[in-house]
Amino acid sequence: MNIVVTVKQVPDTWAEKKLDPVTRTTDRKSVDNVINEMDEYGVEEALKIKEAHGGEVTVVTMGPEKAIETIRKALSMGADKAVHITDEQLVGSDALQTSAALAKVISTLSPDIVITAAEASDARGGVLGALLAERLGFPQLTQARKVTVDPGAGTVRIERQADNGYALVEASTPVVVGVVEKINQPRYPSFKGIMAAKKKPLTTLSVADAGLDASTVGLANAASTVVDAQPAPPRQSGTIVKDEGDGGTKAAEFLVAQKLI
Repeated sequence: MNIVVTVKQVPDTWAEKKLDPVTRTTDRKSVDNVINEMDEYGVEEALKIKEAHGGEVTVVTMGPEKAIETIRKALSMGADKAVHITDEQLVGSDALQTSAALAKVISTLSPDIVITAAEASDARGGVLGALLAERLGFPQLTQARKVTVDPGAGTVRIERQADNGYALVEASTPVVVGVVEKINQPRYPSFKGIMAAKKKPLTTLSVADAGLDASTVGLANAASTVVDAQPAPPRQSGTIVKDEGDGGTKAAEFLVAQKLI
C-alpha cells in the first residue's frame, strides 16, 4: 500500500495566538509551533495499515522552513519519507490554494490512500480532505474512527463516527480518508526512531519545483482574506447572585437582561 499523510505545523494549542497586524494572517513567529495533534492520529493510522499490509508511508506538508520540525516528528514515529513544499510565495495561501498545491504534489506520488485529519487546531476549517478528494478525483471517507483495508479487493471500509453511533462506509482505492481522534493512540517516537528520521528521504520543493503557477498562490491571490480583526477583550469577573430567598428571581432577571430567556 502506498499511503500519503498530510501534516501541518500549527501554533501550540495552549499559546496565546495573534494575527499579524499587516497581513492579518496567523503570527507564527510569536509562538511555539508544533505538529497538529490531529495529524498524529493520521500518521499512526498510516503506520498501522503499513504494518498490516506492507507498503510505504509518505508525509506531505506545506509551510515555512521551520515546518521541517513537524516532518521530523512524523518520520521519527515511523513514516518512510517526506515531501516539504516551502516557498515565500506561498505565505498567506488560503485553503483553496493550499489544497491545489498539495494535490499537485500528491498526484505525483500515486497513492492508494491519502489520510487527512478532521481539522487543524489553528484554522479549524475542516475542509482540506474534501478539497483534496475533489482535486484528485478520489472518493472520500470522512470521520473515520476505524479503518479496514482490503488490498486484494482494492477497498477501504470505515466506521464513520456519528452522533447516534457509527455507519459502515466503503470506497475503492485510491481514496481520501479523514480520521478522528478516537481512531487510535499515536505512538511516542523512540530514540532509535528519532535518530533514523535524520537519514530518511526528504524532498523539498519550491513553487517552481512543484509546477505551481506563482500567480495563483499567496496572500495577494487568495480567494478569501481577513478584512478586519480585533483582539478579544479581557475576561471580566462574573456576576454573583446571592440567594436571600429570591435567588431564582435574580437569576432569571440576569438571564433576561442578557437576552438568554
